[in-house]
Amino acid sequence: MPGLLITFEGTEGGGKSTQLRRLAERLKSRGHDVVELREPGGTPVGEEIRHLLKHSEANRAMTSEAELLLMCASRAQLVREVIHPALAAGKIVLCDRFYDSTTAYQGYGRQLDLYQVRTIIDFAVGGTRPDLTLFLHVPVEVSEARRAGRAETAPQPRDRFEEADREFFRRVETGFREIARTESGRVKVVEAGGPVEEVELAIWCLVEQKLGRV
Repeated sequence: MPGLLITFEGTEGGGKSTQLRRLAERLKSRGHDVVELREPGGTPVGEEIRHLLKHSEANRAMTSEAELLLMCASRAQLVREVIHPALAAGKIVLCDRFYDSTTAYQGYGRQLDLYQVRTIIDFAVGGTRPDLTLFLHVPVEVSEARRAGRAETAPQPRDRFEEADREFFRRVETGFREIARTESGRVKVVEAGGPVEEVELAIWCLVEQKLGRV
C-alpha cells in the first residue's frame, strides 16, 4: 500500500515546524504511522550539509550555485535513504520543506536560472513528488516580526538564510506564490498569520481529504 508525502513550505516565520508537529500528533492519535523530517537534513549526511549551509562560519563566501547543489545533495540522500522506504511501507511522511523551497529560495531568491534549478531538482528527487504541499503564507512584515521575536526569546545559532535582506524574501514570496498558482492541484495556500489553532484546523481539513489513500 503506498504511503503519503506531505510537505510544508513558506518563508521564514510561517509556523511550518509548529504545524508539522501538530499534524503529526493528530495523525498518530488516529493510528497512522508518521515520519517527521526536515530539509536540509533528515539523515546523517543531510545534517552535516545543513550545518554547512546554515550555521558554519565557513559558508560566508558560499556561492548561490554551491548552495543549490548542496541543497539538492542533501535531498537526494533523504529521498533514497528515508522517504522511499517510508512510502513503500505505507507510512505518512511529513517534511518541513522540500524541493519547492529550492525553486523559491535558490531560483527566485538567489535569481538562478529556473530551468537549471528545476533540472537539478529533478535529478535529485527522481520521480518523488509530494501528494500535498501546504504553503503557509504570512506577509514579509509578519515574517520579520516573528523572526525578531524568536531571536529575543530563544537565541538560535547564526542562520545564513535569515541574514538575507527584505528584497530577497520578497522574491522568495513571489516564487512560492507562482508555484501555488501553477500547481494548484498539489499546492494549497494556508493563511498562517492567525491563531495557531485556526491554522491547524485549516491544515487538517486539507489533509483529511488525502487520507483515503493510506
